[in-house]
Amino acid sequence: MILYLTSQPLWVSGLILVGLTTLVSMCGPPLVRHYVALDKLTSNNEVGGFKFATVGVLYAVFLAFAIILVWQKYSDAEATVAKEAGAAAALYHLSYGISGPPGMALRSSLGNYLQLVVSDEWSAMERGQRSKPAHEALELIYTTLMTAANGEQRDAALASELFYQLDVLTEARRARLLAAEGFVPGIVWVVLFGGAAVTITFALFFGAKNLRAQSIMMGLLSVLIFAELLIVVAIDHPFSGTVKVEPEALTDLLVDEGFSRAP
Repeated sequence: MILYLTSQPLWVSGLILVGLTTLVSMCGPPLVRHYVALDKLTSNNEVGGFKFATVGVLYAVFLAFAIILVWQKYSDAEATVAKEAGAAAALYHLSYGISGPPGMALRSSLGNYLQLVVSDEWSAMERGQRSKPAHEALELIYTTLMTAANGEQRDAALASELFYQLDVLTEARRARLLAAEGFVPGIVWVVLFGGAAVTITFALFFGAKNLRAQSIMMGLLSVLIFAELLIVVAIDHPFSGTVKVEPEALTDLLVDEGFSRAP
């Protein structure tokens, strides 16, 4: 269900998660009032109010923690893509320290990798998968670099820096693929949605003389809770859905360094 909501346009996810739950919540007070008399509900308002305050605070703290967690991870995913692009740019410029065909081959394999990441792996990450061609292209960069380093007796510092930047690129790709799988464990989703249900159900057993006003208050409470849950759902998978990290840093590198024009 979470993956389905993530893959939908934001307005669709909002309509399902916020709109439907709010409608159900607003129908709750008339339904409860039909089976429980008003005087019985109002007799426990004072005691219930203290208990509801405890429930509300506990759930608010947990929900805020979840939002902060996914937002931090989303920001980390953006930083990871920028880090991968930075390592690729460094590799590209350092490759000019290798003259002749080996240097050209290294730039060509690097450009091929970046193009596959943008065109193939990004769409695969939306499905929580990874691209085999992109992985093979990365392996080719290693092979090309090792061949170039063994073929010429060059500055050891240059070779060391080339391999270091390639390792940084590889680590960034691994982090990016891991982030595409989502951050929130299943048990946390159970507590988030279960806590929302408990909080709203608890509020149904307060009694107000004005039934319409109580229904509106229930609707506002539901909107507040599930709108915040929508934030968690929308950015839990940072490479899927409407709110996602785009490969701009990599596409800009392809254009700026002219990988498509010359090796």
